[in-house]
Amino acid sequence: MSERTSIHGQWSSRLIFVLAAAGSAVGLGNIWKFPYITGEYGGGAFVLVYLLCIALIGLPVMMVEILLGRRGRQSPINTMKTLAKEEGTTQAWSWIGWSGVISGFLILSFYSVIAGWALAYVIEAASGTFNGISAEQVGELFGDHVSSWPKLLAWHTLFILMTVFVVARGVRAGLEKAVTWLMPLLLGLLLILVGYSIAEGDFASGVAFLFSPDFDKVFYTCTTVAGAESCVFNGEPLLTAMGHAFFTLSLGMGAIMVYGSYMPKKNSITGSALLIVAMDTAVALLAGLAIFPLVFANGLEPGAGPGLIFQTLPIAFGAMTGGQLFGTLFFLLLVFAAWTSSISLVEPAVAWLVENRGIKRLHAAASIGFGCWLIGLGTVFSFNLWSGEAWQVGGKTFFDMLDYLTANILLPVGGLAMAIFTGWFASRRMSESELLLSEPWFSIWWFVVRFITPIGVLIVFLHAVGVV
Repeated sequence: MSERTSIHGQWSSRLIFVLAAAGSAVGLGNIWKFPYITGEYGGGAFVLVYLLCIALIGLPVMMVEILLGRRGRQSPINTMKTLAKEEGTTQAWSWIGWSGVISGFLILSFYSVIAGWALAYVIEAASGTFNGISAEQVGELFGDHVSSWPKLLAWHTLFILMTVFVVARGVRAGLEKAVTWLMPLLLGLLLILVGYSIAEGDFASGVAFLFSPDFDKVFYTCTTVAGAESCVFNGEPLLTAMGHAFFTLSLGMGAIMVYGSYMPKKNSITGSALLIVAMDTAVALLAGLAIFPLVFANGLEPGAGPGLIFQTLPIAFGAMTGGQLFGTLFFLLLVFAAWTSSISLVEPAVAWLVENRGIKRLHAAASIGFGCWLIGLGTVFSFNLWSGEAWQVGGKTFFDMLDYLTANILLPVGGLAMAIFTGWFASRRMSESELLLSEPWFSIWWFVVRFITPIGVLIVFLHAVGVV
C-alpha cells in the first residue's frame, strides 16, 4: 500500500502528537471523576486495580485506535470505510467511525455545560467567595448556580466559542498551538497544587489513602446480624475501574483515531501510546495527591462523590492559608483540562465535513459548534426548567440520558468493535506494518487485542446496561 497523507496536515513532531493525544485523554475525568470514585471505593486497592485495567484494556485499545487512524489518514468514518475495503471485508465497518463522531458530538454538548461550572468557579474563587464558607453556604452556591439557566447558558456558550476558535484554525495553527501552551500550563498548575497540598494539607494521609491497598475494605461488603459478621464479594469497584480505564483515555469516540491520522509515519505508535497512557495516569494520581491531603486536613469526607470538587473542595480552600489563590488555580486547571479534551471531541466531525462536503474548516467548526451548543440547551435545562418528573424519562433527565447513551453504549461498543475489526477481520500484516513491534511483544499485543481486551470491554458494557 502506498503511503497516504492527510489533507488536514500532520503534527510537527512526536512530542506534539503525544501532548495532543494526552490533552484529549486528560480532562474532567482525571481531575473530577477519578478522585471522587477513588474516594468512594476506598483508595489504594481501587487505584491498583485501575492501573491493571489501564494495562490490559486502555493501552491495547489506544494502540488500535492510533494504528487505524494513521493507516487511514482520514476522518474516522472515511478511515474505517477505506480500511475495510483494503482488507477485503464489508464497508459496513464505517459505522465505527459514525459511532465515534456522534459520540464526540453528543459528549461535547453536555461536557461544555459541566466545563462551564469550572469557568464560573474560577471567578468565584478569585473573588474570595469561598473564604470562610460553610458546607451549607457552598451547597447553596452550587444550587444557585445550576438552578439559573441564564448563567449556565452563558458559560456553556463561552466554552463552545473557546472550542470552535481553536479547531477552526486547523491542525498546526489551532490544535497544535493550543496543546503546546495548554498542556505544559496544565501540568505546571497541577504540580504547584501538589506542592501546596504538601505544605498545607495532611499529605501523609493522602498518600496512604491512595497507595495503601486494603482489598477487604474495597471488594467485600460486610454486615453484622445478631452479632455475627457476614461478608460478600462486591464486584462493583472492579467493574468501575475497568470502565474508567477505558473512558479516561478518550477511546471509542474517534478523537484518538483522527489525531493518529495526523501522526508522522516515522513515529512509534507503541512508544507514543505508552507515553500518553503514562501522562494520563500520572495526571489522575497527581490530582488525587493535590485533593485528598486538603480533604483530610480539613476533616472532610473523601467519599463525597461527584460533589467532591464543586462542593467539598471549596470548603477546604476557604479555610486554608492562600486558599483564594490556589482555589483559583485549581479551577483554572479544570478549565484547561476540559478545553484540551473538547477540541478533540469536535475534530472528527469537522474532518468529515471538510473531506466529504468540501467546506472550509472555519465553517465546518462553526456548524458543529452550533449543533453542540443547540443540543447542549437540553443539558442546561436539565438542572432547572426540565428537572421535574414531567420532563424525565424513566427517572432520567435529558442530561442523564445523553450521559448514559454515550458512556454506557456508544463508547464501549465502538471500542469493542475496533478491537474485533483489528484482531479478527483485518490482516495481521496490517498491524505488523504499523506497529513494527519485535517478537514476542507483537504476539503478546495481538493476543490481548483478540481475546483479553474484547472480553474486558464486553464485561464493562454488560455491566453498564445492567446485565452483569
